Amino acid sequence: MSEERGMKSLRSGKKRRPSRPTISAPKQISSPMPQDNSLGGAPPVASEAAPRPRLRPPPMAGGKTSDLVKQRYSTRFNNLPTDFDASAPPIPAVPSIAQYEKKEAQRPPPSRGGAAPVIDIKALRDPNLAPDQYVSAVLGDATNDQIQDFQVSLRKLKSRAATDLQQNLMQNRTQFIKISKEAEKLKGEMRALRNLMAELKTNTTALRAASMKNDEPATIPGSGPSGLSKRDKRSSVADRSALWNSQMQALYKNVEGSQKFLPNAVGRHVVQNAGSWVELDNATYKSRRAMQIFLLNDHLLIASRKKRKVDAPTDARGPMIKLVADRCWSLLDIEVVDMPGTAESSGGRNKLADAIMIRGGGQESFIYRTEKPEADEKKSLLLNVRKAVEQLRKGLQSEMEANNKARETINYFASRDPGLLQKTELLETLSDIKDMLIEVDGKQQNLRWVEGQMDELDIDIALQKFEPAVVRVEKLKSLARGLRSNVVAQDFINFKVDERSGRLAGIIIRELESVHSSPTKTRERVGWLTRLGFDDRAREAYLIARTGLIHKRARQCIFQGDLHLYIWQLSFVYFTIIHNTVQTFQSCFPTPMMSACVKWAKEEVEAFNVILSRQLSSTERGGQVWTQCMDRAKQHAQKLADVGLDFKNLVGQDMEQPATPGTEGAGVSPVGLGLA
Repeated sequence: MSEERGMKSLRSGKKRRPSRPTISAPKQISSPMPQDNSLGGAPPVASEAAPRPRLRPPPMAGGKTSDLVKQRYSTRFNNLPTDFDASAPPIPAVPSIAQYEKKEAQRPPPSRGGAAPVIDIKALRDPNLAPDQYVSAVLGDATNDQIQDFQVSLRKLKSRAATDLQQNLMQNRTQFIKISKEAEKLKGEMRALRNLMAELKTNTTALRAASMKNDEPATIPGSGPSGLSKRDKRSSVADRSALWNSQMQALYKNVEGSQKFLPNAVGRHVVQNAGSWVELDNATYKSRRAMQIFLLNDHLLIASRKKRKVDAPTDARGPMIKLVADRCWSLLDIEVVDMPGTAESSGGRNKLADAIMIRGGGQESFIYRTEKPEADEKKSLLLNVRKAVEQLRKGLQSEMEANNKARETINYFASRDPGLLQKTELLETLSDIKDMLIEVDGKQQNLRWVEGQMDELDIDIALQKFEPAVVRVEKLKSLARGLRSNVVAQDFINFKVDERSGRLAGIIIRELESVHSSPTKTRERVGWLTRLGFDDRAREAYLIARTGLIHKRARQCIFQGDLHLYIWQLSFVYFTIIHNTVQTFQSCFPTPMMSACVKWAKEEVEAFNVILSRQLSSTERGGQVWTQCMDRAKQHAQKLADVGLDFKNLVGQDMEQPATPGTEGAGVSPVGLGLA
């Protein structure tokens, strides 16, 4: 009754009150509504099955109506569950997942479905890579298709690595050849620089010697005291040789026995007549006998001075003292030493101040003192000895370099082509080949350029680039034919080219034997062999290969009891291959070589007749089987008429003649031929 009065009062309130209470529109609630805990109830708990509660309008400003509205939109939950126990322990903490994330990071991520694992190039390059562990880690969760895709990726990577390795190898070889050529060029430039430096040193030494006082050597006896004459300073080779010859003749005339020590040789001449000297004793330094020293460009001659006998026939104008050759050494075998003045002096000047010691190769030493200390003979002699020894060493060094140069050239060419050692006559001239120049396209080139061309040709042959190799061989042969005036270079180039042409022809012939069934490839390879000059070998190789093909196809014809069918197959194989061979031969080889092909075709037909005779030996001559087999063979032989060969009458020629007694049935059966 109270509720009905309440509701009635609400309805009646509208009539009594002229103004209605204002209720605001619903607003978005960002935080929970404050709960009225005055009743001591628990906070409400939303149920999943319960419908979503509507937004509660804000409370109205006081009054009984607002209290009724508040009671209408509020709910009270104050009933606890029956099994609730306040003394129960708390819920355990949730374990951390960090340790599980760490373990998952150690394993490779599983491959996605349908995509193969990606190959890690860095892992494959690791020298410590364990293949089994790597494969297990990468393909542990992979499917069969993914494993196949991974295998294909590895094969592609291997193929690409092999291709890169081959390209790097060829690039390194090309760079090595280029660097070797640059090194050879640099070696020649350094040799030229060394020669220029040697000439500069010689000129500097000559200028320094010319600037010194009293550095001009004296002449042989009978010449003026002024040293070399104006004629001796001429630069003409003929005048200088004539002067040297006259000096040696004067030496032979004035020094008795000198020709025994110094026979006449090309370039030998007198450098200085050192004048009068006195030989001293090695122990006491006392004077022993008077001597005279002559310095030549390669020897040092010591002559003793002796008085002529009174009763000997002498020229009234000649000197009373004669010179007799006593000792002679090569300048490279002795050492001329300036003696230090350590002995006691007599008359205010040291005895050894003007003396020299000559040490020979046999542990002998001789001391000589000049009789004219004021003329400075000792200083002049020592200077000229040093100059002569230096020139001799330079000559020996240049000669040794020339020999090494020739030996190096021989070793260079012989190491590249060992077959060159068998060419004795050509090998003897290799010392001059290195500096020999030939004209190539208007430019001067040495034979090392030919070696560079041979290197390029070797690369083309190794890579089986037949067309560039054949073109290079033709170019080198044409170059050799143009060197008619230079026989040595022509023989050298021809030897190099012939060796490589034979090697190239061997490779092309092997290619021809493998592709002889293709007319286009056969024509191409025969053309290369013809340009190289090996057309005879090409013809023989082609016909031999075709013979092998006939035998191979004939063995594939199996006899299964029907003799007519077997002969049909055999004759078809023989005459079809002969027809194709002759047709290809006509298009590849010149007409004069056609006789060899005709001869080959005739031999193959005769070989077929031998097989046909053996197969038909057990049948009746002129019978039905015999006649059918002969007709089939002749029918197939008519194919040769298309290529200009009429061998129809040649098929079975010996079989149509009457057989001699005792030979009938003497053949073998088809099974016993070994054709199956």
